[in-house]
Amino acid sequence: MVDVITTIEIERPVDVVAAYAGDPSNAPEWYENIRTVEWETPPPLTVGSRLHFEAAFLGRTLNYTYEIRELVPGDRLVMSTAEGPFPMETTYRWESAGEGRTRMTLRNRGEPAGFSRAVAPLMGPAMRRANTKDLRRIKNVLEAQAD
Repeated sequence: MVDVITTIEIERPVDVVAAYAGDPSNAPEWYENIRTVEWETPPPLTVGSRLHFEAAFLGRTLNYTYEIRELVPGDRLVMSTAEGPFPMETTYRWESAGEGRTRMTLRNRGEPAGFSRAVAPLMGPAMRRANTKDLRRIKNVLEAQAD
């Protein structure tokens, strides 16, 4: 089992951070490894929405579909996939870290299968590095919008 939790504080209000991060169409802008996101169900995002992602991870191209499992605007978003080499659940949490500041937590957990099982010991540290970079990117994007 891989379970990676990363957190960052962003100098923007919770509603701004949650609206941006919670819109999957923005994912290629702040996730280094996500190449494309295509809506399989029409927007807006709701529980049951399905989105196809193409990503690169550990030198491989991954194609998978996330389904939205839980959505509490301004608080959390949970999505999961059961397909591909690495069935995973991704959770975003947003909470106030003081006036105009947001603590964003990104959690990825899942059970590697197939090829991914062989590289499972590398996945946790690689995911932590990638998530840390991605959270820094979203911080930079959102804080630049405030200028």
